[in-house]
Amino acid sequence: MTLVQLRHLIALARVGSFVKASDVLCMTQPALSRSIKSLEDELGQLLFDRIGKRIELTAFGQAVLVRSQALVEEAEQLKHSGRRLSADDSGRIRLGLSSGPGAMLSAPVMAHFAQHFPKFHVDIVRANTSSLAQMLRDRQLDALVVDIRSLRPAPDLKVSHIVEMDGTFMCRRGHPLADLPKVSFKNVASYPVASTPLSDELARILVERYGERAHPDVLVKFSSDEISHMIQVTEQTDTILLAIRACAPHLVELPVIPPLKAKARFGLVTVANKAEALFLPEVRRLIDAVMGAAGT
Repeated sequence: MTLVQLRHLIALARVGSFVKASDVLCMTQPALSRSIKSLEDELGQLLFDRIGKRIELTAFGQAVLVRSQALVEEAEQLKHSGRRLSADDSGRIRLGLSSGPGAMLSAPVMAHFAQHFPKFHVDIVRANTSSLAQMLRDRQLDALVVDIRSLRPAPDLKVSHIVEMDGTFMCRRGHPLADLPKVSFKNVASYPVASTPLSDELARILVERYGERAHPDVLVKFSSDEISHMIQVTEQTDTILLAIRACAPHLVELPVIPPLKAKARFGLVTVANKAEALFLPEVRRLIDAVMGAAGT
């Protein structure tokens, strides 16, 4: 089994035709057929069902395809390790962002690559941390930036480049609480509270600071993985937003007594023991420039 054979498998699975795949690979159709047949013989099972001129991956073939894509991708990353990305490089970034990082990093990442590395494809996926972690494990994503307090520790994942950012209660300008010098938790709780899903650690901090009524299951009336929705609701109503301060700098921070004193811990998450993707240093620099600056 060779990487060349795995690339043949990937190309054939992508286009679904020996004729089209041989054109893409710049090889003859008989040569491609021999390559796939040799791979099937070595693995001991069919990878494709031949249905007339149409072909489909078998269940075994689908499993082999996933692992083949990971192996080929790993080989490419290993080949490029040690050098910096250049403007002539091409490729695809598949970056998962949870709510806070999504609000802050989505546009800067796309703008940065559009300006400096225009040949790259940039795919950004916004979802909750557990869903993103599974997509990373399934090799559907290359890296994540998430609140690591919501990430279950696991030996197959590597967390690095951690940035801490303050969480707080916020409201729109003109809100009845906006101009008060001090705001009690009772004041806050008298209005609907919106938030993205909160970690167990933050739930514990809320209860310690303000009592059982502050548990997210009781306090939070509007919840979504997409922070932009929560910000919009806060701008248009008397809803109070519980989120990292830097996500909504135009909102008014409430001087709640006692202070919340809670920080989100955002980190870059990759698959452990895997060659680093060529673009990851650029993502780290953007985390520093955008989130690091906002967290100081």
